Amino acid sequence: MRAAISHKFGRDFGFGEQPWSQNAATGTFSGNPSLSVVVSQYMISLQRRKVRAGEEVTSARAITHETMRQLWEFNIKYSTDRRRTTSRKRKAEHPEDWAGYRVRQMLQLLYIVSMLCLLRFDEALRIMWTDITMFVNDDGIHCVRLDLPFRKTAQYGGIAPFPLYPNQEQPWLCPVRAFAKWWQLCGEMNIERTGYIFRKRVGRDGVSIKPSDRMSNDNFVQCFRNNLVDILIDPRPYGTHSFRRGGCQYLAMVKRWPIRDICTWGGWAENFDNPSTIFKYLMSWVDTPLLERKDYFNPKRATADTCHQCGRTCTCA
Repeated sequence: MRAAISHKFGRDFGFGEQPWSQNAATGTFSGNPSLSVVVSQYMISLQRRKVRAGEEVTSARAITHETMRQLWEFNIKYSTDRRRTTSRKRKAEHPEDWAGYRVRQMLQLLYIVSMLCLLRFDEALRIMWTDITMFVNDDGIHCVRLDLPFRKTAQYGGIAPFPLYPNQEQPWLCPVRAFAKWWQLCGEMNIERTGYIFRKRVGRDGVSIKPSDRMSNDNFVQCFRNNLVDILIDPRPYGTHSFRRGGCQYLAMVKRWPIRDICTWGGWAENFDNPSTIFKYLMSWVDTPLLERKDYFNPKRATADTCHQCGRTCTCA
């Protein structure tokens, strides 16, 4: 709340980011009122009182690659022959009909891009067709390159591109396949590949033809939670950072990327001046445990998924 107020005073009212202070000569005040010493002292005191009361910050639960697989399987198998218009009675009897096949494929692409590129969901919703480039690398592999013109931590550009490769072994995390599918569906709906990629929903299974009509944040959250209900997962622990946190954990624990590579790829904490933030992305008490405590030293516990590069299934692979 304080950040929102500081932004309102600083950007919209033009008070800047200077602390609120009084001119000793004229007695007038200047600067950002939300950045005053009194407000800062109150916020510190409030945080201490919350900690003493036993409250702690609760992060959004991370999306796992297994959850991504379940979402992909449900959405890809969703019948394209279902009725495009439904009555109120049918909606009540079939809550899974909240969206049709085409909207689900758009959402699936949004999930994959947000997770693999470690994006906040509001950053992903603002991606435009001009930010996407299809290319063929030196080995003849068809790839997708994402060039973001802005991010929360880099609002004036200078952002490294995200080259994305196909993933044949895990199609539920294949960005090339998802982009190709949504490209095809846009053509079938006579939607030009200009403007925003993720469009405002129109009806049950359509999107706006206007290039400037992007999907709203609230609508995406609602669709995401409905999709989780489809696969019998409680949506309440999940939030706006679920894909960003889930992507960080996927790269660290599944892909075995070093922490430095994850930070470089994600484009945050380049100076490593706040390691606690990175640690919170990797671990939180709200995340689903990957292993039962009784199995840590169990010699006959289930093996891990087969590594597609070395073929090993041991936990150290």
